[in-house]
Amino acid sequence: MNKALLLMLFMVFYNGASSNGLGVGATITTARPDVVNIGAIFTFDSVIGKIAKVAIALAVEDVNSDPQILNGTKLTLKMQNTKSSDFLGIIEALQFMENDTVAIIGPQFSATAHVISHIADELKVPLLSFAATDPTLSPTQFPFLVRTTRSDLFQMTAVADLVGYYEWRDVIAIYVNDDFGRNAIAALGDKLYEKRCKISYKVPLNPKATKDEITKALVSVSSMESRILILHIYTSWGLQVLTEARNLMMMASGYVWIATDWFSTIIDTDPSLPFVSTDDIQGVLTLKMYTPESELKKKFKSRWSNLTSARRVNGSSFGLNTYGLYAYDSVRHLAVALDSFFARGGNISFSTDSNLNELRGGKLNLDALNMFNGGSQLLQSILEVNTTGLTGPIKFNPDGNLINPAFEVINVIGTGTRTIGYWSNSSGLSLDPPEKPQRKLQSNGSSIGIQRLYSVIWPGQTTQKPRGWVFPDNGRKLRIGVPNRVSCREFVGVKGTEFTGYCIEVFQAALNELPYGVPYKFVPFGDGKKNPDNNELLHMIQIGEFDGVVGDITITTSRTKMVDFTQPYIESGLVVVAPIRKLNSSAWAFLRPFTPMMWGVTGIFFLVVGTVVWILERRTNEDFRGPPRNQFVTIIWFSFSTLFFSQKEKTDSTLGRFVLIIWLFVVLIINSSYTASLTSILTVEQLSSPIKGIESLATGNDPIGFPNGSYVGKYLTDELNIHSSRLVPLNLPEEFEKALKDGPSAGGVAAVVHERAYMELFLSVRCGYSIVGQEFTKMGWGFAFPRDSPLATDMSTAVLKLSEKGDLQKIRDKWLMKSACSAQGAKQSVDRLPLKSFWGLFLLSGIACFLALLLHVIRLVHQFYRYSDSCCESPQSRRLRSFVSFANKREQEVNSRPKRRRTEKASTKIVHESV
Repeated sequence: MNKALLLMLFMVFYNGASSNGLGVGATITTARPDVVNIGAIFTFDSVIGKIAKVAIALAVEDVNSDPQILNGTKLTLKMQNTKSSDFLGIIEALQFMENDTVAIIGPQFSATAHVISHIADELKVPLLSFAATDPTLSPTQFPFLVRTTRSDLFQMTAVADLVGYYEWRDVIAIYVNDDFGRNAIAALGDKLYEKRCKISYKVPLNPKATKDEITKALVSVSSMESRILILHIYTSWGLQVLTEARNLMMMASGYVWIATDWFSTIIDTDPSLPFVSTDDIQGVLTLKMYTPESELKKKFKSRWSNLTSARRVNGSSFGLNTYGLYAYDSVRHLAVALDSFFARGGNISFSTDSNLNELRGGKLNLDALNMFNGGSQLLQSILEVNTTGLTGPIKFNPDGNLINPAFEVINVIGTGTRTIGYWSNSSGLSLDPPEKPQRKLQSNGSSIGIQRLYSVIWPGQTTQKPRGWVFPDNGRKLRIGVPNRVSCREFVGVKGTEFTGYCIEVFQAALNELPYGVPYKFVPFGDGKKNPDNNELLHMIQIGEFDGVVGDITITTSRTKMVDFTQPYIESGLVVVAPIRKLNSSAWAFLRPFTPMMWGVTGIFFLVVGTVVWILERRTNEDFRGPPRNQFVTIIWFSFSTLFFSQKEKTDSTLGRFVLIIWLFVVLIINSSYTASLTSILTVEQLSSPIKGIESLATGNDPIGFPNGSYVGKYLTDELNIHSSRLVPLNLPEEFEKALKDGPSAGGVAAVVHERAYMELFLSVRCGYSIVGQEFTKMGWGFAFPRDSPLATDMSTAVLKLSEKGDLQKIRDKWLMKSACSAQGAKQSVDRLPLKSFWGLFLLSGIACFLALLLHVIRLVHQFYRYSDSCCESPQSRRLRSFVSFANKREQEVNSRPKRRRTEKASTKIVHESV
């Protein structure tokens, strides 16, 4: 129903007429009036209301006694008791509207605020609510409702951060079933979703819940899986919930109770009340709106203690809760805004609402309802206030919320409480109060700093963090689906009610590692005539038929979108299996270590190095001189004798030795590699296959076998672009063997692509086949559970423990290690050594030869010019032809001729001088 119509319906029942009404005409008060009327609407006898009543009265007294706040203007306060009735709240709000009230402090309850806000918006009277925390009370929908306390949106964010901090996944929400409870829990669900958590069960309670209703609700909660309970209810009967929970043994070890600020409000108001029966509340966590310590707050607390020390409410003490501080600040806030309103020239004037003209007359007396003409201007002044109060800085952000929302995280211990940390919107959970410098949150909401809290005493007097869930106490065992396989029963074997195999034993061993018992029963899936489709098996988890799946289930990306997997307990990537043949030794087996290209380049370099050494040595070394035929034989002999380091020719020149030592190093490496490869070829049985791996298989046209019903076929077509016409589905290992044996020419396949775990079992008793190439995917098998199942996490930890202790390998050896073919020690043929493995060595030798020849030519040219200068009889035109002849001369001859010329010149000179 439209809320405006609801308002009119309530107005029909409103029959009061004020004698002080202004009638049809408007009443105008000049600026800075002597008196300003304000109202307050809340429940006097509630935990929050009894404190707010005193706080509001004190605030009005303080404002009126301080002439600097309103410059002489006094506030006239009228408080109305709604007695927890939304209807009375509406009627009392209407009464305020006919008494020239400029603003109303309240209402206290969110449900009342939703309705009264429509009246305030129509008649332009601001509402300053110090206790309506419903996050849906937004200024967009209700512009004249100003929340002067913290929105539950921030409190639920703090609760979600607590859940995420302790790494819980599911929570149960117990809340009051009205606007206050429903909307806050909806906000909690959104915040939990951001942290990949969720509310698994909701328990709405009647706003006036009885003991029987509370007990019935808690009984349903006790049979749920989650043990994380969020309690968001009213202070009037909140403790009754904890008392009934204790009677149902729900305050024992393993439970977690997180109460919103209603609980801390009770503790602050009457510290002795919750601890009458301390066992009811031991280990409870609660939140409290954080207000920083200040001198102003300390003075007010001291004043409050003196004022209320002699007062008692129902014989109990009279403490100050946080809502009392916000109620006090609301009045001060309004007073500062009124002062700004008057300073801007605002007038207090009222007029009739034109929308009510058609409803004049009759017994409703709607003429008494006046619209505040300056309401919009006063509202703007309220939103622009920037001051400091008992609760800290008072300033609104653009969203209409007070800045710097923060909460204390409190743990109930013994007969008292302990603050274990703080939460703020800027830094998340922290050990330090929010006013200290904090590391800011990132844009996605996660804190850059480390989230920390002090240790907690949980229910049951334990400091160990509760796991947060148990198996539902409904007598039902977990239904664990098991594939009823036809082949490879070593992995999963189903025979009647007996379940055996590697996967089954690993699952049972992992369960034994858990610190708690897991009731379960295996349920076979499949008809036993063909291997079941694992995707269909996982789908049974999605629809709730199975609580988990144990078997040879490969973890793939698409499957992780269906269920949650544990840590892989066996690796099983895809491999290619093909027929192999033995490579027998032959007369030319010694040529296998190198490729033809490698042999050719090696032979060429032998000749090149021999030629270079011959050039460098022939002018100085008699071993490299003689007739052309002898020199050619010397080059060939010297070149290839270096292979065995048996060259008899000596090298005299420095450049020749430099080239030779580099080449001998290259020969050493080549010789060692050749020896190692030939040894492997001749001593180990070699196997050969025309298929070298998935690359050669994908580029060919031969048919490929794959297991029928598995993901392998889709992977080959989607990822490797192999045409589906080349794929041949096979079911049993016998079919694999027959298809491989027949080959493509006889209607079989060239190779089979399957997971390594299956193929290792297949090859353990079939020696004519082998895995060729490398494993080209990295996958594994895991146990499957429903999405967000906490058992998946615990089982992952158990699998890791099995692996660390070596138990996982022992189980594998028991079921999967067969040695029918292992004694042969066969392996695939060693790849022949290619040229690319040695190109660096050849490059080094080539550079050495080039540098040596370059230096030799430079030196030879230099000697030739010296030689030609000393030979006067050689004309310039014959120098080029004589260079070749010069290069062929012995270096001793070249060096001796200039000496003889110098001797002859000296003799001739002596003769001439004698003459």
